[in-house]
Formats: sequence, C-alpha cells, structure tokens
Amino acid sequence: MFVSLVALAAVTVALASPATAAMPGDPLQPQAPDRPLRVMTFNIHHAAGTDDVLDLSRIAQVIRDSRLDVVGLQEVDRHYGARSNFVDQASWLARELNMHVVYGANLDLDPLSPGQPRRQYGTAILSNFPILDWDNTYLPRFANHEQRGLLRARINVRGAPVQVYNTHLQHNDAAERVAQAQAITQLIGTPEESVVLVGDLNATPAAPEIRTLVENLVDAWEAAGAGEGHTHPAEDPTHRIDYILQSGDVVARTIAVVTSPVAATASDDLPVVADLALPGQKVGIGG
Repeated sequence: MFVSLVALAAVTVALASPATAAMPGDPLQPQAPDRPLRVMTFNIHHAAGTDDVLDLSRIAQVIRDSRLDVVGLQEVDRHYGARSNFVDQASWLARELNMHVVYGANLDLDPLSPGQPRRQYGTAILSNFPILDWDNTYLPRFANHEQRGLLRARINVRGAPVQVYNTHLQHNDAAERVAQAQAITQLIGTPEESVVLVGDLNATPAAPEIRTLVENLVDAWEAAGAGEGHTHPAEDPTHRIDYILQSGDVVARTIAVVTSPVAATASDDLPVVADLALPGQKVGIGG
C-alpha cells in the first residue's frame, strides 16, 4: 500500500502544470500587468492667469489636452469671493471634464450673506477612476500663516488601489515647510498600497523639506525627467517648485513640464505631467 501511494503521488505531481500547481504569491502565479497612470500637478492660482484674466476654461483646456487620469490642483476657490466670481471651481471643473472630484478646504470662512455657501480655499483631486475614500488633514501652521493641508484620495486604477496625496506648502517660511514635510511623511506612513504625492512644495530640490520627503518617496523628475524642470514663474520659469513623488514600487516612465501657450498663460505656475506605472502584483490588494 505504501508503494502504491507514492507512485500515485508521483504521477499527480508530474501531470500538474505550473499554472495549476502555483499558489497565490508563488512566483509561478500569473501576474496582472502594470497599470499605467497619467498624473498632473497644477497650481491654478484660482484661474487668474499671467494676463490677470480670470478664465477657468483655460485650466480645463490644459487638463483636457493633457489626457490625464488624475490631477492634483492647488489654490482652488470654492464660493470664495469676487476674485473668482464666487464659483465652486472644483465642482465646475469636474462637471466640465466629467471627472470625479474631492476637495480639501484649508480656509473655511463664513459666507458674506446668511444662507450662502461657505467661502473656501484649498486643494482638489480630480480622477477619471473611482475615488474609494478620501480625507483632508491640516498641516502644522506657524504664527498667523495660511492654513495648509494634505488632501488624500484612495483611487481604484483598474483594480490597483493607489493613495494619491495633494498639498501646497507654505511659501515664505522654510522651517514651517520642514515641519509640514515631516507631518506628511508621518501621515503617509508605510502603507501596503502604492502612493503618489503631488503638489506645489514652494522649495527647490536641494531644500531640507524636499530631502525629508524623498527619504521615503521617489522624485519622479529625478527618475525620469530631462532638463531642469522649472515651473515658476510661468512666464519665464527659473525654479522647480512643483513636484510629483511616488513610492518605490511605482515606476516613473516619463515626466515633463507643460509649456503650451495656454498653460503658459493660465496660471502663475506651469503644470507637470508624469506617466507612471502601478505594480501589477498589487492588483486586488485592499479590496
């Protein structure tokens, strides 16, 4: 009886194909292909261009022409004031572009008249893919400076979940930016899902606040960019202050500053677009 069982086991192993024998997590298990993700960061300056013309349609055109999957926007008004005609800019863009949207209100003020919407200013994330959940967390603020935040959206990219973060760091206080970068690092932590962080970081690549962020994240420009990548000021850019960063499991394939005539006049910062690849082995992680 013992000999017969051994022989039967040997035949069973010999007939099993690698695909049927492999278990989840086994190197022989077929793996989903990487998921491409085209991402933009864009400080839209509440749609006031370098020509001092308020024109939200130019922002929409830049996004549309770039054929994006996800875009993180900074300096977005929501019923904020006369400077943007009290428009909910995030919702307007989402409708115009037929994208999902979440909004992080870092300034949240009473309306000028009772019964009117609250006056808000902050950041937004627009996505062609479903947004599964989201939140906005205030970052450290020194003295009476403007409140800044970290907007997070968990997005399902054809079965691959990715945590997309969007921020806008303080413009005139390096120590405050360092504290904000440290807080961002703690908030992101070490998730099992892929991470993309976009934003106007108001600092050049050698600054301590940027070095803090790239201790755990990869600067897509350093990985795949060519040239200096300057984004500010839009008319004649001399500094790289707008970034796309990603976790180490994400591959940056290409990245470029958008310098079209429309982009060069739509805001005071030029947008940046990156083609990323989310790892196929993470398809299905987190449900």
